[in-house]
Amino acid sequence: MFFVESLELEGLGNRSYVAGGRGLAVAVDPPRDIDRVIAAAARRGVRIAYVVETHVHNDYVSGGLELARVTGARYLVPADAAVAFARTPVADGDAFAVDEGLVLRALATPGHTPHHTSYVLEDDGRGAVVFTGGSLLIGSVGRPDLVEPRLTERLARAQYASAHRLAGELDDDVRVLPTHGFGSFCSSAQAEGETTTIGAERRTNDVLTKDVDTFVADLLAGLEDVPAHYAHMGPANTAGPGPVDLTPPEPADAGRIAARLAAGEWVVDLRSRVAFAQGHVAGSLNFEGDGKLATYLAWLIPWGKPVTLLAETSEQVAEAQRELVRVGIDRPVAAATGAPRGWIGEGEELASFPRARFADLAAALERGEHLVVLDVRRDSERKNGHVTGSVHIPVHDLRGRLAEVPPGVVWVHCAGGMRAAIAASLLDAAGRDVVAVDDGFDAAEDAGLTPTRTA
Repeated sequence: MFFVESLELEGLGNRSYVAGGRGLAVAVDPPRDIDRVIAAAARRGVRIAYVVETHVHNDYVSGGLELARVTGARYLVPADAAVAFARTPVADGDAFAVDEGLVLRALATPGHTPHHTSYVLEDDGRGAVVFTGGSLLIGSVGRPDLVEPRLTERLARAQYASAHRLAGELDDDVRVLPTHGFGSFCSSAQAEGETTTIGAERRTNDVLTKDVDTFVADLLAGLEDVPAHYAHMGPANTAGPGPVDLTPPEPADAGRIAARLAAGEWVVDLRSRVAFAQGHVAGSLNFEGDGKLATYLAWLIPWGKPVTLLAETSEQVAEAQRELVRVGIDRPVAAATGAPRGWIGEGEELASFPRARFADLAAALERGEHLVVLDVRRDSERKNGHVTGSVHIPVHDLRGRLAEVPPGVVWVHCAGGMRAAIAASLLDAAGRDVVAVDDGFDAAEDAGLTPTRTA
């Protein structure tokens, strides 16, 4: 009898796993904040005997090295991964006894990275689950372009071969447990559904239903921009990440917040986009704590820039710290909590900007108002339909392209409102008049803004 427990990393779109039997367990692709993994093992009453990496990750900092140190577990890392720390190198076919009747078997599945390895958990000699990391995902595969541009097509073909190897060697009822594909940009497409099996993927996944040339061509055509912080994740994981410090940051009063802004540092407001628009510290930026904080803040911020966090509660600051250490933003320099009036000096005023719906935008255009419609979605989203005459700058490019936004009041939108709020805060901090369109893009057509589609 065995168990598998999933640990969701919602902000990054990933999952880690703890699996084992009566007394021992294995942790797969653990996050930087290893206390979650240790707590999961404690709830099950098991000791972590192995810590496993499917590959050197590009989208988050691994907690594997520290978890192995703390628990005394063997640290299993693919043999061809060039890392700077001691570990147990894993080669294709290696097997490790996890607990009575439970064996972990390595399967080389290159493609997402050249050294990528999947692990089959066998129960009494029969494959039960396979931890596929960034290889075979739910309805997709891990993207092959994160290592070296000249290797991308070769890795795409390797990804195809690896998926077919998994489908050829494993029974249809084997559960597929990937690390990526739940919103992670390491996935070549996003997952539809929460669970899958080898049999289900054999029937529906393009990598198992198309011929290799068609699959590779379609995969390469669909690849989008790589988040900027990925350039720092691989080197951190190769060097061997250290432990994290999740103790509360130093408190920041109004004077310190003003000084941080004057020094050109980032002051990040974690409150909802509604609250931020109603009143915020001028120059602060809005990254909602319950959105994709780690992904978008790490993508947009100049790497290494000090961060001060603003939130309503200390619990929100603590959760943000936890998310940010996963992408290598280890320590906020300061934090402030409470109401925004307490974050500004006496006699100062909070900044604000209006929010609107697509119906309001349609009405403003009908009145002939001089305005700019700014679309901050990704290229693939825009191709499927965009407001005629709108300017397109993806939110992750906006900080460096603010000068390209034409004069006038900027009505900024995305697909649902979160990225528009980030963009609106960037524009507001730059002194632009802005309206944040907080609406689903489907409402644009309902409002009479017939979207233009690009072939």
